[in-house]
Amino acid sequence: MSGYWPWWAGAAGLALITINYALATDRSFGVSSAWDRVLHWRRERRLERMDEEFTDERALADALAAATAEHFGTSPAAPTVPPVPYGTSQLLETDAEPTVSEDTSVTSPGPAPLVTQAALLVSIFFGGLIAAVTSGRFHLRLDMGPGFRNVVTANPATMTVLLFIGGVLVGFGTRLAGGCSSGHGLNGCGRLRPVSLVATAVFFGTAVAVSFLLWKVI
Repeated sequence: MSGYWPWWAGAAGLALITINYALATDRSFGVSSAWDRVLHWRRERRLERMDEEFTDERALADALAAATAEHFGTSPAAPTVPPVPYGTSQLLETDAEPTVSEDTSVTSPGPAPLVTQAALLVSIFFGGLIAAVTSGRFHLRLDMGPGFRNVVTANPATMTVLLFIGGVLVGFGTRLAGGCSSGHGLNGCGRLRPVSLVATAVFFGTAVAVSFLLWKVI
């Protein structure tokens, strides 16, 4: 372990990455969500185009009114605002506009642009590659190292099956928890989100329990 950074340097580096990502994108940092969006880039790109098309609140309202008129067979010329009861003062259109802007200002931003999350994944890959090459420890291998062979299995077929099952369980757990360890542990805990605090406690608690079983019991 002498070739690795000390724990405090790693913590400072992760903190800088998380803070810079939040400042640059105004979104939460997460690897699993970025990976999911990049895998389904056609769907995500179509959603982004739809968001760009309806960035104007007035255009969105007109499109919804037209779709409602087409679906229910009402006249397009029908008023989109419900009738005001008799004796009730009707607000002017200019008085109602600030309410729309107030609603849009408190709305949480959507996911980061697809190209941003793709750049995040590419940067993680090349960052690890550059670090391994410059440190002189880069080499291709088809196993998980001596620790995995001694504790779990040395059979290549069994190793492949176990890694596949583990990957499926990690993906299922990430979906169930609404994020991975990077999203909850780095970003969510930094913002003191209760869901992230509970999820991170479950992550680390399970890891400690499994490590204890592997090294002390099995």
